[in-house]
Formats: sequence, C-alpha cells, structure tokens
Amino acid sequence: MSKEKRLAFIGAGNMAEALIRGILYSKLVKPSAIIASDTLDTRVEYISRRVGVRATRDNREAIQEANIIFLAVKPNVVDTVLSEIGTLLTKEQLLISIAAGITIARIEKQLTGHIPVIRAMPNTPALVLEGATAICPGSFTLKSHLELAQQLLGAVGKVVVVDETVMDTVTGLSGSGPAYIFMVIEALADAGVKEGLERGTALLLAAQTVLGAAKMVLQTGEHPAVLKDKVASPGGTTIAGIAVLESAGLRKSLIQAVSAATARSRELNQAKK
Repeated sequence: MSKEKRLAFIGAGNMAEALIRGILYSKLVKPSAIIASDTLDTRVEYISRRVGVRATRDNREAIQEANIIFLAVKPNVVDTVLSEIGTLLTKEQLLISIAAGITIARIEKQLTGHIPVIRAMPNTPALVLEGATAICPGSFTLKSHLELAQQLLGAVGKVVVVDETVMDTVTGLSGSGPAYIFMVIEALADAGVKEGLERGTALLLAAQTVLGAAKMVLQTGEHPAVLKDKVASPGGTTIAGIAVLESAGLRKSLIQAVSAATARSRELNQAKK
C-alpha cells in the first residue's frame, strides 16, 4: 500500500463526520486527500462546505483514487453498496467497515480477489474524540493494515484489537454503554436536584464526576475497586452510598444490561444472514 493516505468514506453520516474531523484534527491526512459520498444532496453539501473535504453522490468516483475506504453506511444498504463497488476494489486498497453487525465473511463474499478488510465497532463518543473502538482483521489483512486502522481510528479515541467472535460483546459493552452512562449521569443529576442543587449545576457536577473518574481509571492504571476504596473512608459518606448501591443491585444490573445487549446483537446478526 502506498505510504500516502488517500481516504474515501462511503456514507457521510454522523460517525463518518466524526472520523473525518478527528483525522483532520490529528493532521494524519490533508483535507484534499479525503472524499466522502452520500445519497443525500444536503449531506454532500454539508460535508463539503462545513467539514472541508470533497464530497460526491457517486460511490464509484469516491473509491477511484483512494487506498483506504471506510464503509460507513447503514447495515441494511451494505449489500447494495458492495454490489456497486465490490468488484472495483483491488488488493492495494484497504476496506474498513463500521457498519454495525455486518460480518467480515459477508463483506468478503461480495469482493473480488484478496481484498484486506477490517471490521470496526466505534461508539458515539467518537463525536467528541473520546470514542472506544474495537477492530478485527479479515482473511487477507496484514499487520500493517491493522496498524494503519489503529492510527486512523485512534484519532477519535481508544482502539483495541479483538477477535471477531467477541464483536457482539463489544456492541453490548462499549457500543451500547454510553446510553447506560447517560442514565447514570441523569440519575446523579436528579439526585442533586432532589437535595437542593440547581439543575445546571447538578448536571455539570455529575457529568464531570463521571469524566474524571474514567480518566483516573485510564491514567493511573489502578483497578476501579482500588480507586473506589481510596474514596470510601471508614464510616464516611461514600461507603454509606456504596452500601445502598450494592443493596439495589447496581453492579448486577449493569452486568445484565451488557449481557442482554450482547444477546440482542447476536440475534440481529443471525437475522441478517
């Protein structure tokens, strides 16, 4: 693969926009080396005018000069898009799919030749460059392809390499996880309001508390239980609150939520086959 990165985004929705903005912000690629395609004229105009990269309604035009192609369309149109561009791709190009639930085997089946494919599962905090993305390699993916995908997707957050067999679990944890945390933030803020705080103040304190706690886990490398114990002094306020959360089954509920979302992801994937 050429050292010069030339990117095409097939689909120019919110996640594609987040990736483009992150890549540009990190100065990994110049705006002139990125093109995006979309079926909506309004989206094509927006990406061109507001994001500052080339845009088109023609998928074939988009992939013509690109050596890295992001498949960023809705799962229900993946087959249609691949029927259009699948035979045009070459082994010199890398296809990175962020289409939820679409397996590598299903993608490779619609390509001609040994095309390197990477399946990726980013999550919505990528929109603020704090995403969590899991990637897995296809049959013809080299180490250099994985490193390239990690570099590009790392522009919008953290990236881990996993086996495709656990991608449904990734969906249940980091894919659906932001919704669980939004509920936690909302509940903490509601509690603050109940106890006399102004709504805006309560929400800011709740959100910043979650952000700060997450950063402590990532930056200190300490286990969450160790960090929790450092906050919970004997007979203090924190341990009193923890006792309530334990009796209410907070941890059990979160574990069950991830398991339920994982199971649902498996069901949806089976339905798509």
